[in-house]
Amino acid sequence: SSFNMEEQAVLYLPGGLPDPNQNSFVCKAAEEIEQILRVTAGRAFLLFTSLKNMEEAYRLLKDRLPYTCLIQGERPKSVLLQNFKEDVQSVLFATSSFWEGVDVQGEALSCVIIDRLPFSPPNEPILEARLAKIAEAGGSPFRDYQIPAAIILLKQGLGRLIRTRQDRGVMAILDTRLLTKSYGRIFLKSLPPCPILHRREGIEKFISGK
Repeated sequence: SSFNMEEQAVLYLPGGLPDPNQNSFVCKAAEEIEQILRVTAGRAFLLFTSLKNMEEAYRLLKDRLPYTCLIQGERPKSVLLQNFKEDVQSVLFATSSFWEGVDVQGEALSCVIIDRLPFSPPNEPILEARLAKIAEAGGSPFRDYQIPAAIILLKQGLGRLIRTRQDRGVMAILDTRLLTKSYGRIFLKSLPPCPILHRREGIEKFISGK
């Protein structure tokens, strides 16, 4: 990154959430998202790896948040982005098409929250064939392809936050596998260096500049 991420951003990794594959994950993640957004006063992209998780989180949060809640699919992408920029405290729920190629500068986007590591479903025909070919050659499909591909997507999603040298904000990833799985270290090492927080109090201090 050409930006000073150590001063412009923090990475928040909360502990105590369920594994993303557990049925209780979205409900608990929504509770965590609500608390984060109350600290950042909205102003956030909520990026999900699936329509199912996005829609469930939106259903749980739209009436609990004191901010305008926008969701991918209800309006054209360009209109959603314009609405998001104009309503500074708004929150946008989105999936894959908002993980890259979106540029929102200034205080309207001060937080990006990602629900889980963006591993592609291995049962997609093209990916399934690619993974099989790697395995046949003696490689590790997970290590050699799925992890690097997920890292690229994760960096693209988090990259929505800091777009100029004046931007400041919070990146949050709610997937505890970053902390509990050995491959979590690979993901963390790939991200731009910035302070890592595990408590929301740290977000409050960063936002307030104290």
